[in-house]
Amino acid sequence: MEVLKVTDQKELVVKLKELFPQGRITCTEAHDLAREWDMDPRELGEACNEAGIKISGCELGCF
Repeated sequence: MEVLKVTDQKELVVKLKELFPQGRITCTEAHDLAREWDMDPRELGEACNEAGIKISGCELGCF
């Protein structure tokens, strides 16, 4: 996966929609992306919510 340098939230939302057109991402994938993109996982989670992407397979059993 490419390193993402996002200048704004809208750009991040667009990128997430491109990467996950099915509208789902696992918790592990989200954590991996956050690490790759040097982001706080919470920030990525907020962007996923804005993009309409559901996070599944929560490692804490929350979702």
